[in-house]
Amino acid sequence: MSRKPVVRMAELEIDPDTLETYRTLLTEEIETSIALEDGVLSLSAVSIRNNPNRIRILEVYANQEAYEAHLRTPHFIKYKNQTAHMVTSLTLIEVDPIAMRAKP
Repeated sequence: MSRKPVVRMAELEIDPDTLETYRTLLTEEIETSIALEDGVLSLSAVSIRNNPNRIRILEVYANQEAYEAHLRTPHFIKYKNQTAHMVTSLTLIEVDPIAMRAKP
């Protein structure tokens, strides 16, 4: 089992006509993942201020196994199925952490 954390940046563009629904579904998926999955260490979603249909998600998983397990959860599959038609562009970027800190 790998002990190296997996950190990814997801860059999404959302159909503006579905943006509010998408934001609601994304928030629900993030809250459920954090609550139910020990291997999901952090999920943070933001939108570009002057272009709110451009969403960025910073994802941090304990390791590769935790990331792969996340993709198989019922709540992630539900989110993916419900939002597939809303996402007009998706780019997943592997990133290396430099400094990541949070207050408890």
